[in-house]
Amino acid sequence: MISFGSREHGDYYPFDGPDGTLAHAFAPSPGIGGDAHFDEDETFTFRSNNGYVLFLVAAHEFGHSLGLSHSDDPGALMYPVYSYGNPDTFVLPRDDVNGSNPDKDPIQPGPTPPTTPDACDSTLVLDAVTNLRGEMLFFKDSFFWRSYPQSNKPQQSLIRNFWPEAPTNIDAAYESQESDRIFLFKNHKVWAFNAYTLERGYPKTLTSFGLPRTVKKIDAALYDVKSRKTLFFVGNKYYSYDEARKTMDQGFPKRLDETFTGLTGKVTAAFQYRGFTYIYSGPQMFEYSLRTKRLFRVLPNSYFLRCTKY
Repeated sequence: MISFGSREHGDYYPFDGPDGTLAHAFAPSPGIGGDAHFDEDETFTFRSNNGYVLFLVAAHEFGHSLGLSHSDDPGALMYPVYSYGNPDTFVLPRDDVNGSNPDKDPIQPGPTPPTTPDACDSTLVLDAVTNLRGEMLFFKDSFFWRSYPQSNKPQQSLIRNFWPEAPTNIDAAYESQESDRIFLFKNHKVWAFNAYTLERGYPKTLTSFGLPRTVKKIDAALYDVKSRKTLFFVGNKYYSYDEARKTMDQGFPKRLDETFTGLTGKVTAAFQYRGFTYIYSGPQMFEYSLRTKRLFRVLPNSYFLRCTKY
């Protein structure tokens, strides 16, 4: 049985008005078992993120009706926190497929279930890394990890739980201390956020930074605290952008090996920490001094993104 109700609605589990608890369902059993109830005070929608997508809420609750419990995987449909997604492109995540198919019987052909990235995967190649107000953020697919200075355990979340208007599978990210913004890049566009809010006029094209139209995407971005310049990595070259003057520096692009000795592969992410510059290339990370152009160490990309399995 599927029903909508408000506040006390006859099952001794009253709803709490707008937001909070969106719906609930009961595990298989006689009587009320399997029933799903939806809070009538919520704003349910078909696709908009100005409200709660009924498809996603209902799919989660019907999981309970089928006997699934909550998951601790933040990418799972059965994770206990609502997250927006487009129902037209929704594919049941791998964790939910495994949970609903404990005997691992053959599954009918269909879209490949997305898997939540694992920080303990030694082959993991990050999409982007940046600082943000004292934290380190590590991006991969639709997710990012937040690493706090006071904790060795990173917190994994969906990108759109923090920035609903942000892209996923981004190419690069950096924090500008000049404007107190975080910039996210995907293909030829850039998004600027002040805290969780998309800045007016964004997304913009890469040409808004003064990059040539021939640059269709960037591989990584790095804000240098000392010079207040941002480096944009494109293939085997990089550009320099003056954050204070809002203009590209003359004499660029330059070849990577002019500044970053020993770096032969494609740059996949970059950021600074405690005066050192870290350049990611695949599953490795190179530690440099920008001032002396010296390479100190080559580290695994798990050096900052700690594995938390026990």
